[in-house]
Amino acid sequence: MGICGLNGYCTLMDQRAVCNCIPGFNFIDESRQSLGCQQTKLEEEADRQGCSSGGNETQNNSNSSSMSTLENTSWEDSQYSVLLSQTEEECKDACLADDNCEAATFKDQQCQKQKLPLRYGRRKIDRSTTTTLTFVKVIGKRRSCTPSDDDGGAVTNKGILIKIISIAFTACAFLVLAFSGFLVYRYRVWAYKKISDQENNHIGRLVEEIGLRSFTYSELEKVTEGFKEVVGRGAFSTVFKGIIFFSNKHNNNNNNNGRSSTSSRIVAVKRLDKVLDEREREFQTEMRVIAKTHHRNLVQLLGYCCDGPNRLLVYEYMSNGSLADFLFKSEEEPPPCWDERVGIAVNIARGILYLHEECDTQIIHCDIKPQNILMDEYGCPKIADFGLSKLLKADQTRTQTGIRGTRGYVAPEWHRNLPVTVKADVYSYGVVFLEIICGRRRIDLNVPEEENILTDWVYDCFQAGDVGKLVGANEEVDKRRLDKMVRVAIWCIQDEPSLRPSMKKVVLMLEGTVEVSIPPCPTSFLSAM
Repeated sequence: MGICGLNGYCTLMDQRAVCNCIPGFNFIDESRQSLGCQQTKLEEEADRQGCSSGGNETQNNSNSSSMSTLENTSWEDSQYSVLLSQTEEECKDACLADDNCEAATFKDQQCQKQKLPLRYGRRKIDRSTTTTLTFVKVIGKRRSCTPSDDDGGAVTNKGILIKIISIAFTACAFLVLAFSGFLVYRYRVWAYKKISDQENNHIGRLVEEIGLRSFTYSELEKVTEGFKEVVGRGAFSTVFKGIIFFSNKHNNNNNNNGRSSTSSRIVAVKRLDKVLDEREREFQTEMRVIAKTHHRNLVQLLGYCCDGPNRLLVYEYMSNGSLADFLFKSEEEPPPCWDERVGIAVNIARGILYLHEECDTQIIHCDIKPQNILMDEYGCPKIADFGLSKLLKADQTRTQTGIRGTRGYVAPEWHRNLPVTVKADVYSYGVVFLEIICGRRRIDLNVPEEENILTDWVYDCFQAGDVGKLVGANEEVDKRRLDKMVRVAIWCIQDEPSLRPSMKKVVLMLEGTVEVSIPPCPTSFLSAM
């Protein structure tokens, strides 16, 4: 429903989301705006002084509808009808004329009729250009009274007429009831069939809207040679290597004949094993969100498959494996140098910052770990598996039901039944950051017992003023910079979410723009409770 609830939309102002209701609606509870908005009825009582004191009052009820406009406001795509090549006025008139239409969005000469409630409203404050218009139907109920006739006979005739109408209505009521069940059933079947057809057509429109390529299951089976080469496995998916071939046409200047050539691209095909099959709309919504993310530190989504129960994603192929492979190499092969590791940590932070604050829809990853950070051929880290947490079944986790993530990287609030926010990703990043700094895993049983748990050992070294022990003895490291990096990581792994910095502040601290103060003990908040 979004942070502002049903029929509400948020505007980001000074890094704070401000909620508003669509025209004709008020907050259900002003103090809890996340509950959403409810419709208010406008009633105008006509002046009854014009009615005769001895006459009977009659009411003339009429619905007066109008369209109110919101600019640059986007919603969840839940239209039931799409009209092409429309103008703004034509879109308004089409909605006014349709009793089923309660709102409409207008963009690029395309009018999309929708029913209430509207969900996931987000409004851009930049009004220099208007890209999307939202029209909301506002209905006012008007009352008027007419003076009664002075003639008593007219009143009597009117009473007789009312009795006749009542008797006729009663006689017809049984017939109406007999057919009503059949008509309702028939309408529901027709409506369900229409929605199903729209869902199928929506897949095609989705490809055009977000620029993703839609694959059938048989096509991806051929691309991967029958899902032969496995390049990775996870708790809820299996990744296969594949090759996609493209046909490129070239014009021949000497004659009108064209010739074509074929190029290829290596891809990674992720088969989701634990996606809720019945949530096709949610799957398509998440594909739309993921496809709109473009950042050098995010793995690019190239296509998808929504073929029956099969859900597959096609990504660019990362030739250097995961960050875990890159960091935790064999003892004979040393880890990357200190400067290279710090550069990797900064790039990962920038990718998470983009997901939290810079893309159109805020994304909480929920499973930041070295295995979900892939390395391209140039050694640049790219975050994978973002935006998928809503699609997974609850039992996909290896920790406990209802928790997204992997043991050791999961933020404490998951276990304390607290609301999970972007600060959960900050905690996971802090653990990964310490692994990058120290070049070792978060738990290592091959070292002295007091060094087994990385987070505890790091804070002990920091408190003792001996952070040099965290890196190899032969590594050339600027001790002041090392101390600052350790401070940032300890701030990130605070048990209390409110003490953790935002990812924007983390990036600024890593870049040296913001000073890094001395962090408290990560568990001091819990100890004080």
